[in-house]
Amino acid sequence: MDTSTRAAKIPSLPQQTEINWDNLDMTKLYVVGAGMFSCVTVALYPVSVIKTRMQVASGEAMRRNALATFKNILKVDGVPGLYRGFGTVITGAIPARIIFLTALEKTKATSLKLVEPLQLSESMEAALANGLGGLTASLCSQAVFVPIDVVSQKLMVQGYSGHVRYKGGIDVVQKIMKSDGPRGLYRGFGLSVMTYAPSSAVWWASYGFSQRMIWSALGHLNDKEDTPSQLKIVGVQATGGMIAGAVTSCVSTPLDTIKTRLQVNQNKPKASEVVRRLIAEDGWKGFYRGLGPRFFSSSAWGTSMIVCYEYLKRVCAKVEEA
Repeated sequence: MDTSTRAAKIPSLPQQTEINWDNLDMTKLYVVGAGMFSCVTVALYPVSVIKTRMQVASGEAMRRNALATFKNILKVDGVPGLYRGFGTVITGAIPARIIFLTALEKTKATSLKLVEPLQLSESMEAALANGLGGLTASLCSQAVFVPIDVVSQKLMVQGYSGHVRYKGGIDVVQKIMKSDGPRGLYRGFGLSVMTYAPSSAVWWASYGFSQRMIWSALGHLNDKEDTPSQLKIVGVQATGGMIAGAVTSCVSTPLDTIKTRLQVNQNKPKASEVVRRLIAEDGWKGFYRGLGPRFFSSSAWGTSMIVCYEYLKRVCAKVEEA
């Protein structure tokens, strides 16, 4: 197997689970993918709203758990309250995901060429290649994602714990531009990069490593003749996504809590001030506010996303001519 083939597909992995990015119908991938990922976002968005509310809570609201926060949102705002900021997120998520997935796959292919001479185990090569791909993809997509994050989070917490109310996403943008200019849309950019780039690297590295460990445990890793069923492929990928989401949520929640508070606070505090206030209010456990919803969201999103993405690649694979 030559280097270019190895870069496209780590050898010995069951063939149907790794598809060369260059062999995909990209138009179909982006169009169908936009619809699939939008559906996943619709299903899991309320969990993000609950997590954000818990992270910025003050006073009596600090004592609410995820279920109590959910009930409070329904009581005050009804079901629409669970989808505050959704329009902004869904509009910006499509270009952000196109950038992310393109950078991810291109970097993974390049990374496999770089790590090949190191003669590492297959699982470690997968972890490194996937980790570098996730890191690069996150860095490239932050330019689009951070403004979306800032606007959507302000909408999520409007009217809650003293936060300002807005008429919609455009109103948020206008007020940010008026008070802070374009840089206001990138408030917390540094922390976003520090949160999401390592998180993405950890997620994809955990996924690549755990997936190959599972295949190895099932006896498929080096068996090129025995083709696993589609159900088994989906099961392994879903389990890998769940493991990756669980690991990532535990690692990244403290930075995510600080970032969220920075982005929604009208007083424009410094990160150090946010840290001191969190410790004063709730001790070190304050950094893990919203861990439950984030753990669930990260695991559920990771599982749903990777199953949809891997299935999408199989659907969009070009048929090789004889």
